Amino acid sequence: MSTTNDGVNDDGVHRERARTGWLGAGREARRTHVRAVTHQSASVLLGYPDQDFFERLPLVARAVAELPRGSVRSELLEFCEHASSTPELELSAHYVDVFDLRRRRALHMTYYTDGDTRRRGHALAEIKRVYAECGWCVQARELPDHLAVMLEFAARGDADAGHELLVDHRAGLDLLSEALRGHGTPYVRVVEAVRHTLPAPRRADHERVRRLASEGPPAEDVGMEPYGVRPRVPLPLTDVSGKER
Repeated sequence: MSTTNDGVNDDGVHRERARTGWLGAGREARRTHVRAVTHQSASVLLGYPDQDFFERLPLVARAVAELPRGSVRSELLEFCEHASSTPELELSAHYVDVFDLRRRRALHMTYYTDGDTRRRGHALAEIKRVYAECGWCVQARELPDHLAVMLEFAARGDADAGHELLVDHRAGLDLLSEALRGHGTPYVRVVEAVRHTLPAPRRADHERVRRLASEGPPAEDVGMEPYGVRPRVPLPLTDVSGKER
């Protein structure tokens, strides 16, 4: 059985051509690239705006500028422009004010569906299991459901598993987007860019969001001790510097 010069099996190449054709295969590759750049850029932009953030911001802006014209590119570029023109201390203070768990603007996705309950501990363990099976290590000070962490995993860890995690937590993304829009913060543009990478929501997805928005996260205030989480305190800041793990 022969292979091409780049090590790809000929039979596999022919099957891919037959199924999608050259244009289809190229289109899928471009879609995968756009999604990876979007997820990695959003991961950086949703991190705490410290010195590393501002050092990486020009790189993110250049990567985003090379994306195809459209909603994702526009949303991310607008936020990059906002971040680059805002003083560091001002943007940092805004970040702390925006991502406030008490006002349902959490970056931790399981909070929206599981609140402060034992069930959330199980949900966190499940996300951590997905990471481990893909060989992705999350630093001890990070919660695995932090949106920036999930996005970095989708971009640099395992694209398919990461995409599935984001789809599974679509309700949290939708609720976060609504809350950010209501607060009037430019951070909504970053979350909207992420949502554009997901498939169209189903009727059941809309119904789940409406129910969670009406009822709010469940509260039990126990069961999170293994993850160092205490209820109703500011969220821990997450290191998404991209340094080797």
